[in-house]
Amino acid sequence: MKSGQLFTAMITPMNKDGSVNYRAAVELARRLSENGSDGVVLSGTTGESPTLSFDEKVKLFSEVTDALGGQVEIIAGTGSNSTDDTIALTKAAENAGVDGIMLVTPYYNKPSQRGLYEHFKAVAQQTSLPIMIYNVPGRTSSNILPETVAQLAKIDNIVAIKEASGNLEQVSVLKTLVPEDFIIYSGDDSLTLPILAVGGGGVVSVVSHLVGREIKSMITAFGAGKTAEATEIHLQLMPLFKAMFLTTNPVPVKRALEFMGFETGPLRLPLVDLTEEETQTIREVLSRMGLGS
Repeated sequence: MKSGQLFTAMITPMNKDGSVNYRAAVELARRLSENGSDGVVLSGTTGESPTLSFDEKVKLFSEVTDALGGQVEIIAGTGSNSTDDTIALTKAAENAGVDGIMLVTPYYNKPSQRGLYEHFKAVAQQTSLPIMIYNVPGRTSSNILPETVAQLAKIDNIVAIKEASGNLEQVSVLKTLVPEDFIIYSGDDSLTLPILAVGGGGVVSVVSHLVGREIKSMITAFGAGKTAEATEIHLQLMPLFKAMFLTTNPVPVKRALEFMGFETGPLRLPLVDLTEEETQTIREVLSRMGLGS
């Protein structure tokens, strides 16, 4: 979050027995950093965080940080719907040496806006790390409103938001309320360019597992005023953006990575694998774009 524009919400590779493949996680983080990503987000939704244990998450943070700390910015997904649990994991992540944390809005218990404010404030008071809030109402049933974010932005170490509400008007209003140095990241690959156009600072991407250099080129072109070039890249990537979300993330991207030669291992229930039809669709899109084996 220091100056990064492209963060990859990284999958968590698994061994054949379903355990976390920490060696592959380090290898993947290195690969992403070499292909356009300024940073990686570990143990977010794309990393199957709901089915990773506390200890697995802490070991994942430690392994990647020990191997790549200083080479790529490492953001730990430590949010949950329990403020106490979130604080405990955040402290463990800080001890592991990560560069920042991402906190999803609490899910299922549907707190009020005041409850959301108090939750994020309480966590921020227990860490010195920079914090990115993650707003994804489609998964959490909680939408943190621009006015609430603006109040949170007054807290020194709450510095960014990953906005996945899908609501460009909400993002636009948010931009008018927060300080200039507060960063709004797109949480949807297909909305990266539109969010850049209303003042966003980049993206926390899933599809950058596959085309990180191209997404980085789009962001760079837009920042240089080359809007036609940025639009062309955006439109070229749209079929891939759609294919990677034809079923629940991270199922498509894990399999797409395998089709491109990177072993990702099985999914953990309740996620299940692609159908034959979905597999064929993804293979066809990858082939048309010159990706895959």
